[in-house]
Amino acid sequence: MEVINITERVEGLVRKSSVKSGICLITALHATAALIINEHEEGLIEDIVVKIVETFPEGMHYRHDLVDNNAPAHLASIFLGSSKSFPIHEGKLLRGVWQNIFLVELDGPRSRREVAVEILGE
Repeated sequence: MEVINITERVEGLVRKSSVKSGICLITALHATAALIINEHEEGLIEDIVVKIVETFPEGMHYRHDLVDNNAPAHLASIFLGSSKSFPIHEGKLLRGVWQNIFLVELDGPRSRREVAVEILGE
């Protein structure tokens, strides 16, 4: 499992877009990845990973494990969610000082994951 901070990348796309007022939609394009918003503090990141593993443990005889052996990753993705949205105000993402955007790779690490960022506004 990996928790990857993508905040700077998303903010860079918002700046590049020249949109001053609008909305930024962010979506992980994978069934075993999720997006979360929280503080970027190593202890908290470790706590998040531990809680995900505790909540969606391996070895629970999930039916999907007969196919891919990654049911916990699919289930965690459902509950964490694969998309987030932020307002854009004065050309910047409107987010709290401690709010960062993280891609959570639940079935990896993988060499490549895609995240779609759609910026709408004027």
